[in-house]
Amino acid sequence: DGLGRGRVLHRAPGEGARGVFPGPRLAWTPPPCPVATAPLAGAQNQDSRPLLGESVALCLVSELSERANPSHSGLRGTCHTTIRGSPQGWALFGPGFQGCRLGHLGLDLQEPEKDPPPLPLFLPPPPPPAGFLCLRSDSPLVFALGITILGVCHYTLTVKGSHLATHGALTESRGWSKVWTLFFVEVCTSFTAEYAKYGHVKMHHGYTNVLGLGDSSTWRLPCLNRYVYMFLAPLLIPIITPLVAVERLREVELRTALRTLGLISLGLYSQYWLLLNVSGFQSPSSALACMLITRSLLAHPYLHVNIFQHIGLPMFSPDKKPRRIHMMSLGVLNLPRLPVLDWAFGHSLISCHVEHHLFPRLSDNMCLKVKPVVSQFLHEKQLPYNEDSYLARPAVSPTL
Repeated sequence: DGLGRGRVLHRAPGEGARGVFPGPRLAWTPPPCPVATAPLAGAQNQDSRPLLGESVALCLVSELSERANPSHSGLRGTCHTTIRGSPQGWALFGPGFQGCRLGHLGLDLQEPEKDPPPLPLFLPPPPPPAGFLCLRSDSPLVFALGITILGVCHYTLTVKGSHLATHGALTESRGWSKVWTLFFVEVCTSFTAEYAKYGHVKMHHGYTNVLGLGDSSTWRLPCLNRYVYMFLAPLLIPIITPLVAVERLREVELRTALRTLGLISLGLYSQYWLLLNVSGFQSPSSALACMLITRSLLAHPYLHVNIFQHIGLPMFSPDKKPRRIHMMSLGVLNLPRLPVLDWAFGHSLISCHVEHHLFPRLSDNMCLKVKPVVSQFLHEKQLPYNEDSYLARPAVSPTL
């Protein structure tokens, strides 16, 4: 670069990094630099204050374009990220995300020498119409296949879709983000969008494992036997969810309550109508029973994941909670990757939950890409990076 402080990489036209960025690219990797206190030109929602170890964040810009290095004048390059994220820091990604630098705390974190292992090869489930058509069959195997397809698709919409929508990780447009939140949360999940965002984004993420605030107390029912709680109670989630939503409507404006009731009714009646008119169910009771089965197909792992990743880990009092980086590293846990749960729940809820709590507005794909960087960062700072298996969690969860 003529300054002896960086490395310039060129790519020929049409040659993309791992097929991600086609066309000519110019990227630079700056040397170790101090905390960046000046906002990056063109970045959105920048905060010029250094974090002094409180959290880890990414500066994410709205388009691929040439940006100036905020800590080394004279260096310029291409910022290879298009996803909105946390406003409190910045990062520079090299070609194809092969090199990553966190731009605060004075760190120079490089990706490990070896590339991360490739994603497991498995086909996504067929679309919902295939499930409704399979339910027309007299064959038990085909009928069971239809139940499975509808169940997996239902949880993909209600868990993965709703989760990303409430965090605004699906689109940069505020208007479309609102539309997707209403669709995934109210139409598909039969819950209220306002309370979902308040309870999950504001409380759970804002006060992770803080007693009485974000300590996952929603999932604790000490009045139930552990076996009833773990294996029978999840079957009632499809029934309890809309009932809780209706109860929460007392706290919102009348206009919002009417909208929520209308969208929840639309979602429930749409599936009921399709079962009667497309799948060929002859009676309302059989259609309702099918709705209950498909909506509770993955209810057990859904409940288990929600409690396994926080309960049994350190808890904090509201007046003595630690800094955010310590709160997230101590109170959050990653589970191993499982193809079905990865698809239905998303990486941010399964194998990248620590990364999700550090960068809550990153997409599933980006959480997977920053996972080795986050792991290396926490280990170098001698902070815990919690990981455990699905089957091992009940033994260490005191409430179970």
